Amino acid sequence: MSEPVILPISNTPGYYVFRCPGCNESHRINTNPHNPGACWSLSGPPDRPTISPSVLVRSGHYVPGGTAKDGRCWCDYHRENPGSNAPTCYVCHSFVRDGQIEFLHDCTHALAGQTVPLPAL
Repeated sequence: MSEPVILPISNTPGYYVFRCPGCNESHRINTNPHNPGACWSLSGPPDRPTISPSVLVRSGHYVPGGTAKDGRCWCDYHRENPGSNAPTCYVCHSFVRDGQIEFLHDCTHALAGQTVPLPAL
């Protein structure tokens, strides 16, 4: 077996994390239907997982109702503070199958429409 690409989050039963090469950050899924929020199924070994259904992550103005109270978002902040490493507004929508991450076309990052291996954690 190769290095794991998905790991359980310690002290939070049912939650797992994987590294997204499109967003260059980690995404978290919940596999326990008793935990609050969305629930996914996870199968396969930790180096070649399959997650079902798709994983949709949104940030900033892409979150329905998520725009700041004053109508501003991270896009505004970055325009005013070039080079900032603050969060960004984005959509990441993917299927994870057999250790591959298939980015759907509604992603706002450079890997939209591509399928790439999940990186080791």
